[in-house]
Amino acid sequence: MFTVYGSVAVLLFLVNLYGAALSYLDLDYVGLDKNMWILLFVAFCVKAPLFPFHVWLPFAHVEASTGASIILAAIMLKLGGYGIIKFMLPLFFFETHLFFKPFAVFLCLISIVYGGYCSLRQLDLKRQVAFSSIAHMGFALLGIFSFTEVGIKGSIYLMISHGLTSSALFFLIGVLSDRFHTRSVLAFSGLFTVMPSFSFFLLVFSLANIGFPGTSGFLPEFFVLIAVLKSIPSILLFVLFGMFVLTASSLLVILRVLFGHAKIFFVRSSWIDLLFHEFFVLAVLLFWVIHLGLFDFFSVNIHH
Repeated sequence: MFTVYGSVAVLLFLVNLYGAALSYLDLDYVGLDKNMWILLFVAFCVKAPLFPFHVWLPFAHVEASTGASIILAAIMLKLGGYGIIKFMLPLFFFETHLFFKPFAVFLCLISIVYGGYCSLRQLDLKRQVAFSSIAHMGFALLGIFSFTEVGIKGSIYLMISHGLTSSALFFLIGVLSDRFHTRSVLAFSGLFTVMPSFSFFLLVFSLANIGFPGTSGFLPEFFVLIAVLKSIPSILLFVLFGMFVLTASSLLVILRVLFGHAKIFFVRSSWIDLLFHEFFVLAVLLFWVIHLGLFDFFSVNIHH
């Protein structure tokens, strides 16, 4: 349903574009009207997703397989941000963007705070990561709608980082689901003592997901905060509060799942740690998360 409505918005945009008798070569230089801006904005916000077009994402992740969740988190969600950067920014006059900037920033801010709060209260691990993805994508789009160079760069790097970390988290949740046949956070405790390799990867990717220094998520979030401070400093405290809630939700999952006394709630449960192919996939993702984090850090230091 959401895809259909978002596609209809794009179709109406294309019909209006055709009606304006614009050639392809003119697209980079023409300023379109505000109604057409709204049509593209709705379409890309459905794909991102941004509040209030986010409702489909938690349900989609819960019903999807592990592989489908990885593709959805790593690739499909990034199409919204890509579309805004690739099409919306060059197609419209800067005055049109400035006219809608408060509205877009407001929706991004709600997505950050609301996504963090919803992530904090989830018992299903997939829904927890799904709502954290809503908050992260709201943060990424906030960098775009700051209309600053540092904000757009931070947004691009943040979407790349989120694609890596969220894919790893969904993969780890899939491992738990295969072993224990449940995704409820209440069913797990003390995994650090019985599944050390799994626990190591869950700890590292959870920290990377919240922007721990030395990982790929740190500098992009820092860049977006700089853009917010430059462009819209009045909302900085609200953004920081949303980041705090999102961080608390990830740390709460780590404390519940990895530490405490080990327990099994299901007869068919298995304490088997990561298999070789599972370890290999997570090691490759971890390499890029650490490599991008250190590469960005030293590149910025060398540049300065």
